[in-house]
Amino acid sequence: MSETIGFIGLGQLGLPMATNLLQAGYALRVYNRTASKAEPLVAQGAQLVERPADVATSGGIVATIVWDDTALESVVMSDGFLEKLGAGGVHIAMSTILPETSKRLAALHAQHGCTYVEAPIFGRPEAAIAHNLWIPFAGPQQAKDRVRPLLQAMGGKGIFDFGEEIGAANIVKLVGNFLIVSAGHSIREALAMARNNGVDPKAVINMLTSTLFSAPIYQSYGQRVAELSTPFTSAIPLKDVGLFKKTSQQVEMSTPIADLLYDILQSA
Repeated sequence: MSETIGFIGLGQLGLPMATNLLQAGYALRVYNRTASKAEPLVAQGAQLVERPADVATSGGIVATIVWDDTALESVVMSDGFLEKLGAGGVHIAMSTILPETSKRLAALHAQHGCTYVEAPIFGRPEAAIAHNLWIPFAGPQQAKDRVRPLLQAMGGKGIFDFGEEIGAANIVKLVGNFLIVSAGHSIREALAMARNNGVDPKAVINMLTSTLFSAPIYQSYGQRVAELSTPFTSAIPLKDVGLFKKTSQQVEMSTPIADLLYDILQSA
């Protein structure tokens, strides 16, 4: 591949996605706040830079997968980032953030002649390694056509186009994460009831996930819960359910289930 791709954010998901790009033949210029996390990529030929803006090239492509709205805004607003990306450049924003943040950042990109595409990720690190990620994306069509091969190379098994309206893909991600977290906690409560009444939770989840609930989320989280593993061990569920609530409040929608779930996550 002749084009060098900028990549910012080498966490548990970002690192395997960036590794996939290298293995697909793309040259990478990478940045991470903790520079040592880039060492496996540098060993494979990636170039590590000292500032977020330094991953960008005029008219090029930069992908970011950082923790939250504040982290993404700090990248975009960092000295020289938008200027270096410049006319014709494309920023693939892959973080789970508020739709309104995406809209605001897209407008800033347009002022500099570059394009913002939102493409949040469904999938755990092992799914990225196995190229089993599901990716909704939204933004100008020409930019989406340009970045689709990159999303596939990063590990995208399915790329789903939600049109040109910025915010749509992040809505999909917030809805999906809300349903995932809801399912995980429902499974835990359901299997606890079975176990406490003397019924083997593994047999219960095997029967249900091969019949009525034969979806990957029920299957994967069901097995973990049946084996007494905690379905969620990070701060991501609390963050994302909070974003779901905020987005709902902006359209004056009540969220009794999300409110309860958020309280449960806060007290965990």
